[in-house]
Amino acid sequence: MTRNKKLVMAAAAVMTVALAPVAAFASTSSPTTARHPMTIHVVEHAITDTAQMFHPPRNSVGDVLGFHNPVFNASDTRQIATDNGYCIRTVATGNTEWECAWTTLLPGGHLTVEGPFLDNGTNTTLAIIGGTGRFAGAEGSMLLHATGHPAGSEFDFIFTLTH
Repeated sequence: MTRNKKLVMAAAAVMTVALAPVAAFASTSSPTTARHPMTIHVVEHAITDTAQMFHPPRNSVGDVLGFHNPVFNASDTRQIATDNGYCIRTVATGNTEWECAWTTLLPGGHLTVEGPFLDNGTNTTLAIIGGTGRFAGAEGSMLLHATGHPAGSEFDFIFTLTH
């Protein structure tokens, strides 16, 4: 058996084992498996964002942004969670862009997203790529909307869970 065939067989075995718990959970009733979407709206306060630039002071592809920020309720009056993540700059000129992944640690579970972030504050939509606790097996999208003054200091996270 060739090395590539062994790797394919091993990957298939891992996928079978990894997906079995998700399939079992999907048959139970929970907020994330409901037939109707669930919306969760929170506000991130971007106070710890730290960028590591390869060629300061100019933007470069590969710059890294890390963060661990407080997250507030939809009315922005009480901290209810935190987030933790990173972004890699993928476009360094014009409308600069990052590709990001982070987890929002909400009461009852976590939601993880992946997708674009634009420095100019344009709304973007990220994919919900999973969750834990009451959000186990989560699917859907998250609208990222820049708010706050100064610009970029606060962000609405509007999660729409479809599963």
